[in-house]
Formats: sequence, structure tokens, C-alpha cells
Amino acid sequence: MQKLHRFYKLLSSQGNFSFSLFRFEHSFPKCDPHYCQLFINNEFVDSVSGKTFATFNPATSKEIVQVAEGDKADVDLAVVAAKKAFHRNSDWRKLSPLQRTSLMMKLCGLMERDKEFLASLETQDNGKPYPEALFDVTYSILTLQYYAGWTDKFFGDTIPAGGFTSMTRKEPIGVVGQIIPWNYPLLMLAWKWGPALAVGCTIIMKPAEQTPLTALHMAALAKEAGFPAGVINVVNGFGPTAGAAISEHPDIAKVAFTGSVDIGRIVMQAAATSNLKRVSLELGGKSPVVVFDDADVDFAVETTHEALFSNHGQSCCAGSRTYVHEKIYDEFVAKAAAKAKARKVGNPFEANVQQGPQIDEEMLTKVLGYIESGQKQGAKLQTGGKRIGNVGFFIEPTVFSDVKDDMRIAQEEIFGPVQSIFKFSTLDEMIDRANNVKYGLAAGIITNDINKALKFANNVDAGSVWINCYDAVLPSTPFGGYKHSGIGRELGKDGLDNYLETKTITMKLL
Repeated sequence: MQKLHRFYKLLSSQGNFSFSLFRFEHSFPKCDPHYCQLFINNEFVDSVSGKTFATFNPATSKEIVQVAEGDKADVDLAVVAAKKAFHRNSDWRKLSPLQRTSLMMKLCGLMERDKEFLASLETQDNGKPYPEALFDVTYSILTLQYYAGWTDKFFGDTIPAGGFTSMTRKEPIGVVGQIIPWNYPLLMLAWKWGPALAVGCTIIMKPAEQTPLTALHMAALAKEAGFPAGVINVVNGFGPTAGAAISEHPDIAKVAFTGSVDIGRIVMQAAATSNLKRVSLELGGKSPVVVFDDADVDFAVETTHEALFSNHGQSCCAGSRTYVHEKIYDEFVAKAAAKAKARKVGNPFEANVQQGPQIDEEMLTKVLGYIESGQKQGAKLQTGGKRIGNVGFFIEPTVFSDVKDDMRIAQEEIFGPVQSIFKFSTLDEMIDRANNVKYGLAAGIITNDINKALKFANNVDAGSVWINCYDAVLPSTPFGGYKHSGIGRELGKDGLDNYLETKTITMKLL
């Protein structure tokens, strides 16, 4: 207990907390103020190598805690535990679907109990404003609750075929590896745990090295909820070591990855050269949001602002290309710049702060580099463009106008608070321009003309299209991309398919 109190004191010294410690004393993982472990076979354990690495608060640049650094040896141990848990005679495989539902709902109840703590960990580790982190916890609970309802609703068919009767069964694929990013740590965990647990798989998860803390707490809650040993394993570590070990492991049947296109290629190559494991990839985006002249300008400014600046621009489906009809372009640009300039940036635990820091210095430097590129290539900087202070990784909300389609800021994923505003004339022109990037994750259109909206939606290369809204992602709606934005879909019924095999059983009628 003293270890927990010291860890809490360390976190509290870096932010303002609005919760009481006693609510979380019995559920937090075995942690020292300077060390958090791996979670393998329902136990918190040291890494085989004994190595640790630091996770930092991006708002202060200060170390939060040292975390165990897993690598291939630890992944091997986790796979042994997960294989044992997936054996046909294991406690996990013997559970009925509704018993899996019960475990998942109990986990959701524990998350609800620890909601404020999970949100505070997320804000410390990731830098997003506390209210946004609290929303992420709520959405994560809803996602797991949604999939808890699917445990008895995936099944095959009976197929008459002449003198034979065939039937299909939907079966869990087995041990799965899941590698999640740092921009939505808890949400991405829920997106991946939900369908895998619903169908009966066992899991080895690697959280992003920048943001491992909520995954560790979730592991502790899974044990408290009663999940059998080996069903859920969490191995902290780095991509080239722990991530590679998951992607290459011959006993992992499927790997799910969310992150960059470059790393997605590496994961896919490793899966192919090892055991041809199944792969689902949710990768980058360069999503267009199109504003027609019949739209309410103030509504359009608000919608496109949130489409880009939400989560500090660190979102794969951020509306990072804002296309505005020429008739309202100047008015829109002026209002968009004013709104960005008024956006409050600062300590993510302070009231009314809308934007915290970028995740680390590497991303800060990358975003500032794109801003410099935009200026050099002739885009007009309307507001922002600079780093804020020298403590933490804060960037001014930035707006460019007069952006052209061949500029770097128009073609490449910035992953930061930089809005690029383009001018267009016609719908047909707009569809071609929207599709003229290598990505195809999402798109939006703001118009009062249903014909324009549906023509755009039907012809744009995007996995999700939002009309008069943006980023309306629900647990029940499939999410994924075209082209370089990935392979497969998460969420909804489609999300189950990543974790299922189809078996055909045929009988001859005598």
C-alpha cells in the first residue's frame, strides 16, 4: 500500500486531481513510484532482461515512472500463457458465451468505478485535456459493453447441397497480438480487446512506449474482474523489439496494429515471412472536409475546427484538408483563424484548456517542420505557427490559407494542430481533388443539398464519410480505410471478423 501512496503522490505533484485515493487502493497494479511491471499470466512480473524505460508527462517533460521493458523473451512467455489459456480444455474455452459477457460487463463496472483515475493516468501520460480523457474512458466502457453483447450472436449457416448438408461454424482464431498507438491509448485498447474477448481469443497487447499506464491499470482490472490466467497479457516495450516479436511470432495467429503506414508495412512483412498470420491495420489519413456555399458558415467553422484540432490534431482521421467553396472562402478563413487563435492551450488539468501538448519532442519537431514547409511553399499563415514556451511540447493552433494540392502540408499526414484551408469551385472538381492522396480513411461534407452530399459520399475514397458532422465514430459503426489507410475494419459487427475463422462441416445424407 505504501508503494501505491508514493506513486499517487508522484502523479499528484504533476497535475490537479479531483478524486480520492481510497477509491483505487485495492485495484491499482503492483507498482513502485519508479517502476511498473509487465502483466503475464495474471501476474505483474519483471521483464526477463530486467530493463526499464521512462514514460514522460508531455506537459512538463518530466519522468512519471520507470516501466519494465519487455522484448522477445517476455513475448515468448506471454504467448505460452495465452496458448495455455486458449487450449480447448482451459477454463476460458469452457466458459459459455454469456459467462464471457458477464466477465466483460464486470470489467466495465470496474472501469466505471475507476473512471477518474483512468482519465487522470491518460492525461498524465498522453497530455490530452482531462475532460477529453474522461470522455475516452466513457467511450471505452461503451465499446466493451457493446462487444459484451456479441458473445452469443456470431454463428454460421446451414447450407443444403444435394445429397449433402453443410454447415459453417465461426470459431475464435486463437492467440492474437495487438499493438496500439499513443494518441488514444485506452480507446484503442477497448477497440481491440472488445471483439477479441467477445469471440473467445486470448491476447498479447503491446501499448505504445509513450503511454503504457492505462493498459497496466486495465490489466489489473481484468484480473480483478475474474478473467482466467493467460487470457490477457500486456507487454510494455519498443516496436523493434517487443512489437517485432509479436509480429514475427509463429504461435500468434493474428496481429492488429494501429499506427503509421511505414510501421504497418513492417508488421505486414513480418506476418508474411513468419507464419502468414492474419493482419488488420488501421493506419494514417489525410481526410478532406468539404464546405459548400449553402452551409451555415459559423456551423461549418465550428465543425471543421473540431475535426482538425480535437486531440491536438493527433488523430488518424483528423479533417486535415478543409476545402471551402470560393463564394464563402474569405469569410470562412477569417472566422477559422479567429477561432484557432482563441483556442486555449495549456496544462491539460486546468479548467477550460482545449489543447494540451504534443506527445513528445519528436512529434513537436515534426509538426514545426511541416509548418515551416507550408510557409516556404507559399501557403499563407493566418495564425499560430510557433512553439509555446520551452517546457512541455506545446504548439500554437495554426491555420494556413491559400493551400495548394501539391504542397507537402496537403499530401502528408502532419498529426498536429495545423489546419490547411483550400478553395474549390465545383463538386466534380472537389471529388477528384479529395481522392488525390494516398490515404482514404475518412471524409466529411457540410451542405444542405442532399444530392451533393450523397454524390460526394458515394464517390470519395474513404472508409467513413460524415455528412454535416465529423468524427461520429460509434461502437456499432465499422471503422477503417481505403488505400494506404489500412486493411480490415474495427468496431461494429465487422470488427468481429478479424478474430474469427470459418469452418465448413459437410455431412453425406444416407
